[in-house]
Amino acid sequence: MLGHRPTYVEIDLAAIRHNLLEVRRRLGPVGKILAVVKADAYGHGAPRVALALAAAGADLFGVAIVEEGIELRNAGVRQPILVLGGFYPGQELSLLQHELIPCLFDLDSARRLESIAAAAGVIWPYHLKIDTGMGRIGFLPEELVTVLPQLAALTHLRLDGVLSHLALADDPPHPLTAGQIDLFRAIINQVRTAGFTPADIHLGNSATIFSRDIPECNVVRPGIALYGAAPSEYFAGQLDLQPVMSFRSRIALLKSVPAGTGISYGHRYRVERPSLIAAVPVGYADGYSRQLTNRGEVLVRGQRAPVAGTVCMDWIMVNVTEIPGVSVGDEVTLLGRDQNEAISAEEWAGKVGTISYEIFCNVSKRVPRIYRD
Repeated sequence: MLGHRPTYVEIDLAAIRHNLLEVRRRLGPVGKILAVVKADAYGHGAPRVALALAAAGADLFGVAIVEEGIELRNAGVRQPILVLGGFYPGQELSLLQHELIPCLFDLDSARRLESIAAAAGVIWPYHLKIDTGMGRIGFLPEELVTVLPQLAALTHLRLDGVLSHLALADDPPHPLTAGQIDLFRAIINQVRTAGFTPADIHLGNSATIFSRDIPECNVVRPGIALYGAAPSEYFAGQLDLQPVMSFRSRIALLKSVPAGTGISYGHRYRVERPSLIAAVPVGYADGYSRQLTNRGEVLVRGQRAPVAGTVCMDWIMVNVTEIPGVSVGDEVTLLGRDQNEAISAEEWAGKVGTISYEIFCNVSKRVPRIYRD
């Protein structure tokens, strides 16, 4: 039987359930949870994660593209799936075949879907996306006076939901957020006045869930919180969330080198004294950022050890001189906990100038995911 490289990602499904229950506690028993599992569940593996969330009580799922929705259906997910990024010409029939609910934010897409739904003899649901200040996708508020009558004329489409997206929810005190919420409230009234009866009203992402109450909304869209990371530094230490992803490998080779030896491409790291260098089979092709060159740390035997030299495509070198008893085969934790030490996605993101979302999403598909429960 073929063995495998000892580099893998571990996904803790119990932590996923815990985090969903934290959202439920904040939301209360009445509202709905639309679990965001786009981008392969932020790199965690959408099919397994979605099934775990479904069993734990997620009411709906959110994906970015039609292909992601089809993957969930093929995995056995039966809850409603909202395609947050809409759909493209030629994908209309796939929406119907796989029972996917699109977000609509342009009339051309609405008319194409109307045509396919009419030919199939069905009335298809959609959620109306409004741009209240994100500056991305969505109908502008001033367009609604002409858009809503045109949508009402589409007899084979049914407006089941209205949503928008907050641009600065990660910074709760920012005044723009309150302005967007007030505008969204006015739009909901406008939509209802136009004769629509949306069942699902949603605006809040992870940051909003834990910082604001918006009583007009009956659906929330947790994303990053489900995966155990805080939405921003503002929430550091405030939330009872459990990390879900651990990223690990093992020492493949140990090499004793004399003082002055250069390590890896460009010799950007030189040992100042006789040292023990570990070669670990993981690199930027696996999602271990090249920006962690001479900045990253890993955990070996519960102790921190620095990345030595340039991160390669398939390897990193680690200075393990200070770790007693270190040996080939020892586990190396790149992200996650080892004994009393832990490296979080937020720590890693801070070193490379990004956010935890990107850390998770960048873990390569060539790294196998192992699910623990």
